[in-house]
Amino acid sequence: MATATLTEPTDDAAEIAAMIERSRIAQEQIADYTQEQVDKLITAMVWAVCKPGVAEEIAQFTVDETQLGNYEGKFLKIAKKTRATLQDIIHDKSVGIIEEMPERGIVKIAKPVGVIGALSPSTNPEATPVIKSISAIKGRNSIIIAPHPRAKLTNKKIVDLMREAIVKMGAPADLVQAIEVPSVNKTNELMKQCDRVLATGGAPMVTAAYSSGTPALGVGVGNAVITVDDTADLDDAAEKIRISKTLDNAASCSSDNSVILFDAIYDEMLEKLKAQGGLVLDNEQKKKLENAIWEDGEHINAKVVAQPAEFIASYAGFEIPEGTLFFIVPETGAGPEHKFSGEKMTVTMALYRAKDIEEAIALTNRIQAYQGQGHSCGIYSNSDENIMKLAEGTRTSRVMVNQPQSPSNSGNLWNGMRQTFSLGCGSWGGNGTNNNITWRDLINETWVSKPLATPKTLPSDEELFGKDIMAAI
Repeated sequence: MATATLTEPTDDAAEIAAMIERSRIAQEQIADYTQEQVDKLITAMVWAVCKPGVAEEIAQFTVDETQLGNYEGKFLKIAKKTRATLQDIIHDKSVGIIEEMPERGIVKIAKPVGVIGALSPSTNPEATPVIKSISAIKGRNSIIIAPHPRAKLTNKKIVDLMREAIVKMGAPADLVQAIEVPSVNKTNELMKQCDRVLATGGAPMVTAAYSSGTPALGVGVGNAVITVDDTADLDDAAEKIRISKTLDNAASCSSDNSVILFDAIYDEMLEKLKAQGGLVLDNEQKKKLENAIWEDGEHINAKVVAQPAEFIASYAGFEIPEGTLFFIVPETGAGPEHKFSGEKMTVTMALYRAKDIEEAIALTNRIQAYQGQGHSCGIYSNSDENIMKLAEGTRTSRVMVNQPQSPSNSGNLWNGMRQTFSLGCGSWGGNGTNNNITWRDLINETWVSKPLATPKTLPSDEELFGKDIMAAI
């Protein structure tokens, strides 16, 4: 046993080192590619996985392997999200001079990072490898993807399709590689040996990415809080909350975890949510559901993650009416003693009430101080004042206005957010960026500085500091 413990990490390290070497060789072959060559590569990669017939196959394969989410959600991601991401970046200039600031005499030149080590979760394993791969190659990098073990076959299937497309475009297949038999140790080795880590997954893995010694881009915990005020279109809000809450059976960390209703529209809006398939749980059902989701009292139970309402109710031990799509759990508090205030990864939303926007902001901050700070929140409102108060008063990187949260904050056709599945949460979420992470986060930039035609001159002390400061100090 002692020998196995000692040799296994060495074997894993050697396996990853060999993949890294092949990846570097492949990356060097596209380091001088033109913009046209790069864009043809990523276009071919997306078409290989999203074209009719293939997308349907991948969607079903993903559901069959992972037993998470549903076919409709997987199909939307592999068929539509990948197309939208390509559309979002295809016209971006990522080769050569990418930005000029003549007023400062600055020119910025894009340079590849090298080998990207990417982590892919079990909840979004269909589009995540595609989006991360085209973002890497847009910056003339190569990429190695470490999948969650529950989605390793899906990952291999998608990576193989992209590799075939890359070869047909005349480039080396090893620009994209998959760890085919994943393990925590191999993932850790990848993060140590690559040039930049792009981590999407559970909190422990993101923490490991930041601790790997390699520059890392990680994401924080999701726990979206949605406010509906007294100026909102309630029918529109109810429909969009249902769309977001049930998309792919709430596999996304952007699913509406808590909804805050203003007192003035509480009863009316609750009826509209019920009409959309929401079931308000009584205290007994709430307790049973809590025991099912947090079976050990602390961690979310993998057996109920991204499952339909019927399965969860049966597992929890209570009956639900036909047509129930999601659970509504009335809640008042936030924090570890109020489990439903946290992320649930199920078709379950906590329901709160607030008298006004100030109370909604305070409640949002309390909920997200427990989980989800820095990630995202949303509001259904026709009051610019309330919208801006929420945006200014919350510790969040994204505020979605009158949009279904889950398919919107990572970018969609109806908004201008950059398309991604990696959402930085800033210092609030323990991340180094607030960005919707794209290719621009996966390059190095060389700044060329030329002398200004007219040098700047320092103003007088009175102009620079002001007489009041000078007199006071």
